[in-house]
Amino acid sequence: MNATFPKVIRVGAGLCVLVALLAFLVRTASAQTDTMPRTQRLSLGEAARLAAQQTAAVQSAQTRVDEARARVTQARSALLPQLEAVPNWTSHTINSASFGFNFPTAPGEPPLLDPNGQIIGPVKMWDFRGQGSQSIYDPAAIGRVRAARANVSAASADVATAAEQSATAAAMVYVRAVRSDAVLSARQQDSSLAADLLNIARDQLEAGVGVALDVTRAQSQLAAARAQLITARNDRNRSRLDLLRALNLPLDTQLQLTDSLAGLPQAETSSEQAAVDVALRSRPDIRAADAQLAAAQQQLSAIRATRLPSVSVFGNDGGNGFINHLLNTYTYGVQVNWSLFEGGRREGQTQEQEAVARDIEVRRRDLRQQTAVDVRGAMLDIASARESVDAARERQRLAEQEVQQARDRFRAGVAGNADVITALGSLNSARTGLIDALAAYQNARVSLARAEGTVSQLR
Repeated sequence: MNATFPKVIRVGAGLCVLVALLAFLVRTASAQTDTMPRTQRLSLGEAARLAAQQTAAVQSAQTRVDEARARVTQARSALLPQLEAVPNWTSHTINSASFGFNFPTAPGEPPLLDPNGQIIGPVKMWDFRGQGSQSIYDPAAIGRVRAARANVSAASADVATAAEQSATAAAMVYVRAVRSDAVLSARQQDSSLAADLLNIARDQLEAGVGVALDVTRAQSQLAAARAQLITARNDRNRSRLDLLRALNLPLDTQLQLTDSLAGLPQAETSSEQAAVDVALRSRPDIRAADAQLAAAQQQLSAIRATRLPSVSVFGNDGGNGFINHLLNTYTYGVQVNWSLFEGGRREGQTQEQEAVARDIEVRRRDLRQQTAVDVRGAMLDIASARESVDAARERQRLAEQEVQQARDRFRAGVAGNADVITALGSLNSARTGLIDALAAYQNARVSLARAEGTVSQLR
């Protein structure tokens, strides 16, 4: 029993140490997990929709909606009861000479008040009073409330416009990011081909069937390919940084793009007139212009309504007098306000607001015409880019065939590697041309969606 007891103590102490060590490892792993950059998977459509929700421009536009709603509350206050308490205490004196008269007295009696003036008072008075008013009919105030509500609609339309612009910018940056991925992949393939060419040149030199010039050429080609690879890798990293900024995400977020440049969907095109009709119905900037015009017209109506009379009721009630002799007094009544002449101020405001409305109408009409141009131009770009992609694919196929044939001849020892290096340069250019054509096609696709007002619906 005595020999077993120390062993139990040692086992128990060992278990405690083990549990403490496990707890420490768990906390350390949890802390590392919390500090690790978050990974987010994104497609083109997801990037556009994310930007439409959380960029700074969208948030700023939303605050302007809140400001417009606050102005509705301010305008509506003129139609609601106005109540206030106005207790006060006063103490004042009066110079009797300021009356301009004196009280009559009996013949031979001195005047009641000194003709040269005398101080009367001080008179001290308390007044505990509450007063209120209520508008019964005020067309100008009603018009201002309606104008403020119209401004809320206009501000809400501006939010949609900002969201569409942010989505477009993010989609363009996304296309640039997947293009940089494609360029990096192409430069890696170029580097592999250049390394393979160098190995062939060295093998032939060792076998006595090649020349040192071929090795030097291959080394130069490999160095150039590696330099292009470094540039492509830097462009890829920069495009990720720009995409994070366009999405308003933390800059340490790890992005995983689920689309490839060649795998992005094709544009769904219809007739030009159908696309223009969709754009005129869907574009948020057109809806914003419509809302701005409605708000300007409503503001004009509010200004014109100031020509009409307004009716209100008012009243006050409370005790006044000396503190120990307070008596209740009141005043109430109905008041009509009718501004008959304001020196031309109202006419000037009317003319100014009419000019504002005309300006909005001109810009609205021009925007609708520009929308038709944007749609037709984007459709032309898509058609041209589609043909360019087909031509670039054929060019790359032929360049790959040229490289294969030149490499076979070089490997067989019937030609030097100058033809292979020339073919590699053509293949490099062909790959870049295909990438640029695919990127141009996707940019045209985004531009068409922007022209139609459907960027947030992209896939």
